[in-house]
Amino acid sequence: MKILNTLAIVMIAAFLMVGCKAKESTYSAAYQMAQQKELADESINTPEQTTKAAVVEETPAPSTVKVESPAVKVTVEKVTVVDSGDTGKLKKFNVIVGTFSITTNANGLKNSLISDGYNAFTVQNAKGWYRVVAASFDTREAATSFREAIKQRYSGKFDDAWLLVNE
Repeated sequence: MKILNTLAIVMIAAFLMVGCKAKESTYSAAYQMAQQKELADESINTPEQTTKAAVVEETPAPSTVKVESPAVKVTVEKVTVVDSGDTGKLKKFNVIVGTFSITTNANGLKNSLISDGYNAFTVQNAKGWYRVVAASFDTREAATSFREAIKQRYSGKFDDAWLLVNE
């Protein structure tokens, strides 16, 4: 009788554990919402400059439109190099191609870029985000030019690449 009671208790406990398990989609949705909130908070708390994507000149001819370069997100923040061997690589203007909360994910993208011949490295900001730097430059013009080149080489993959100005 004791064995039957114990078996019943174990089966009920197992049923309750399985029945109360949260679905993976719940975790995924919560994770995506947290990421969006973090990016929104970061945009509010970090000085940011964005150039205009298109400017329409008012002229007598309604079909005249002047288009400037695509919008470039530029963020100013203090970052530190994650790998001590990469310390000399960090300059003022950095092309960021990925942001991660987990260092392993950032290192995966960094290693992929290195295998493609880029001098990529990983930095971390004060909030703990890992940023993958595809290249680092002394001038904004060089960084912007590189950003456009990497977007063309990896069409569709790094369309949201942006510039980070290291304080």
